[in-house]
Formats: sequence, structure tokens, C-alpha cells
Amino acid sequence: MSGKAGSAPGKTCIAYYLGLVPYEPALRLQEVLSLARARRTVSDVLLLLQHAAVFTIGRFKGEADIVVPDETLTREGIAVFHTNRGGGVTYHGPGQLVGYPILSLRENSLGVREYVGKLEDAILRMLRNVGVRGHLDANHPGVWVGGEKICSIGIHVSRGVTMHGFALNVNTDLRHFEYIHACGLSDKAMTSISKVLGRHVEAEAIIGPLLEAFSAVFGLKIERGDDKCLPMPGGLSG
Repeated sequence: MSGKAGSAPGKTCIAYYLGLVPYEPALRLQEVLSLARARRTVSDVLLLLQHAAVFTIGRFKGEADIVVPDETLTREGIAVFHTNRGGGVTYHGPGQLVGYPILSLRENSLGVREYVGKLEDAILRMLRNVGVRGHLDANHPGVWVGGEKICSIGIHVSRGVTMHGFALNVNTDLRHFEYIHACGLSDKAMTSISKVLGRHVEAEAIIGPLLEAFSAVFGLKIERGDDKCLPMPGGLSG
């Protein structure tokens, strides 16, 4: 991939779109890049991708929020993975655009709460640009449309560098969210850009508007990278 998105002056963030990636190798890649960023051997990085179907369990909740038997998960081909991000259980799958910013909070003069707020602001800005009116909920993190959640946010910070990030439902199979109490919420439904707009939208079509919004909100010059330049863990593709 080549070319640039956004025109913010100053520091550069390299954005990579990796396509469909299983969860575990993507997590290992984040760990590699996070350590490199802490050592200042790479610039800020934004990984964009889609995951094969998986329920991920954050630090604050457990399997109790998966409300279907193991046989259902096996039949649907949904893996379960414990991870180190904040938040509870959530679903990742094809049609969901996942963003993993590997950013130095110190070099971007950000605290953790301000960083999360900027992630939410970037998603809100992007949604406006594609014709979706999102909003925040004072009692629940993430981004909402009406009473339904369209984007989940969960992060981890180590050595002052961020990992994990956001999961934006574009044309996700929302049925799979019925198998969990997403983010610990048993009384909230999920939605997607395709559902709100009433037409099918490809996840790749959101990348341009997302990068423009990310650049504007974070004040970063976004350059599109090539995944061959990344220090890939084995088994990343698939």
C-alpha cells in the first residue's frame, strides 16, 4: 500500500491495513510493536484489520458473560481468547473494522483518559462523515447510535505505549453479540454502519474516512504503510 491520508502537520503515524487476521498473532504483533515503540525504534503505528470470529475476554470480566454453551461456539466456529485489555467480553469477526493504535502517550502529550476520549472523538467524526449520527453515553464507554452500541473501546498501556483500541461494526454479523453480554451489558443491543444506513458497507470503505478523522483528532500525519515492512510474527495471515 502506498499514499497518504490526512494532512496534519508534525509527527507521523504509519497506518497498515492487514485484512483478515486471527486474534492471537495480531496480539503478538501488537506486543512486538509496543516494545519497539517504547524503545523509540519505530514511530507511532495504527494497525487496521478484521478478525476471524472470536470472543475476547478482558481483565475485568470472565466467561460468565458468554451465555451460550461451548457446543454453540464450536458449531459457529467462534474461538475464545483471554487478553490484557480493559473491559469485558466482546466479539470480533469479519465485517468489523478493528483499530490498534500503538502510540506513545508521552510523545503525544496525552493522559490515558484524554487518549480514550480522542479515540471516541475520532470515531464520532468518521461516523458523521459517512452519514451516521453517533453519540457518547456518560455511563458506558464506546460510541453509540440511539440506544445501540456501534463501536467498543478497550485499551492497555505498557511503558507509556498503547495497545488494543477500538472495534467498529461495519457489516458485522450482529447475531453473534446475542451469545454474550457484550462489555458486561445484558440490556444493550449492538448495531452497525450497514444496519443504520440500510445498505451494505464494506469495512475497507471506512478506512479512508477513519484515517482522516484519526489524523485530525490526534494531530498526526498519517502515512499508509505496507505490511511487508512490519516485524510479522509467524502465522499472521489467515
